[in-house]
Amino acid sequence: MSEPAVSPLSDYVCELGEGPTYDPVSDTLYWFDIVNGLLVEHRSGYETKAHPLGRMASALAVVDDRRQLVSTEDGLYMRDAATGTLTLHTPVEADNAVTRSNDARVHPCGAFWISTMGKKAEKGAGSIYWFFKGELRRLFADITIPNSIAFTADGTVAYFTDSKTGLIMRTACDAATGLPVGEAKVFADRGGGSGDHDGSVVDLDGTLWNARWGEASVNAYAPDGKLTRSIAMPARQPSCPAFYGPKADRLAVTSAWADMDAGRRAADPQAGKTFLIDLPVRGRFESRVLI
Repeated sequence: MSEPAVSPLSDYVCELGEGPTYDPVSDTLYWFDIVNGLLVEHRSGYETKAHPLGRMASALAVVDDRRQLVSTEDGLYMRDAATGTLTLHTPVEADNAVTRSNDARVHPCGAFWISTMGKKAEKGAGSIYWFFKGELRRLFADITIPNSIAFTADGTVAYFTDSKTGLIMRTACDAATGLPVGEAKVFADRGGGSGDHDGSVVDLDGTLWNARWGEASVNAYAPDGKLTRSIAMPARQPSCPAFYGPKADRLAVTSAWADMDAGRRAADPQAGKTFLIDLPVRGRFESRVLI
């Protein structure tokens, strides 16, 4: 099996690049530099822009052609796509200065699974929440680093992880509401590797594509949890993939140089860039969130 070409989609460097999502209407890929409170916007043929948000933020969901919902350290904010104006919509752990937002994804029904974690990765400080039509519920608590939130195309299966456990979990899901049904079970184990499972997406074939933080790879898992492919990345800390392009048939992957000293950064010169994996995939566009 030949290795696909992997190249920088953008040379914009993030300390902690995360949360990529592609909007097919505007042909724009958005992602975040979490710790520096920046929303990065990339559109083919245009200069990559970074928008200061004034707070840590990690995920964006499209509401409609004018509005976006942004997950931040103190809640969900409505963002005007044209002006960048932020308006608080739903507070989330706003009274907890220890935590910030982290991984998130929109369920096919329009529910938004979002997560929190300690700003210093404090043990058990994080949670995963469900937001749907204005209602917010905590689904899972006592999580250190929530990641790998992803759903099958029919909405009947959800995935998530606490990266520190080395286990991606799988749970049945109500397709109409995006709520978990029954007990979560182990889907994939990192095995003997030293890296952590980070962000994931699931394609139309049910393959889960996972960024392996610390191991410079994006791994593909079949619906039964079997590792079927590992793609080498030019940065040691890839953080999250997203389906990209007008056909959602390529993978864009963010990365980070966070927690690297000068020597490690020199040895990893592309750390923090966002990459394009030139490998045809049967991807799909993110659903719009129902507020």
